[in-house]
Amino acid sequence: MAEPPVVELRSVQRSFFAGDVTVRALADASLTIDRGEYVAVVGPSGSGKSTMLNLVGLLDRPTGGRYLFDGIDTDELTDGQRAWLRSRGIGFVFQSFHLLSHRSVLENVLMSTIYNGMPRGERIPAAEEALNRVGLGHRIDFSPTSLSGGERQRVAIARAIVTRPALLLCDEPTGNLDSATGDSVLALFDELRASGFTLVVVTHDDAVSNHADRVIRMRDGQVETAA
Repeated sequence: MAEPPVVELRSVQRSFFAGDVTVRALADASLTIDRGEYVAVVGPSGSGKSTMLNLVGLLDRPTGGRYLFDGIDTDELTDGQRAWLRSRGIGFVFQSFHLLSHRSVLENVLMSTIYNGMPRGERIPAAEEALNRVGLGHRIDFSPTSLSGGERQRVAIARAIVTRPALLLCDEPTGNLDSATGDSVLALFDELRASGFTLVVVTHDDAVSNHADRVIRMRDGQVETAA
């Protein structure tokens, strides 16, 4: 039996209310992302990219349509069930690294294994493996404040992949990096894609979207291109 898509949006809508005005941030968006795909989401400011990322990442609920994550109808889930699914199935990488400065590199990566519910005996080996994978096995005892921007983003990526999530969501992951350092992060994404990870990257940078298998273009809350 074929595996379900990791992401399946069916005519999804998201509206916000500002006084007497209804703002439609996402309008009838339909999208399927299969396991192992590397997809870039692009579009001008206000096009709905961030709204889609929040919905796909189970950080927000749609006001219309349906969202199936890894075959699970998320509309049927309570907030607690959604949080459980998010912690086990989705890894996040942001433009800002969101690392704890008073914790070591290893401890930052371990945070995901704790929230994920990974058995205690598996946590440190999994965190060390993730750090080795991103080329930072020799930095496990360092403070994030002693690392370069590229190294801090690699720690953030290790934290996102340590639980082997079904989906890796990245929001402008090279936005705070110089071009050479950004290229090294994109090369790492290529390696993760080759090893079977499913990646969705929200970006305005052509150099980032050029690495993807497929580009999703958005405008005015609608998916214009999904091929």
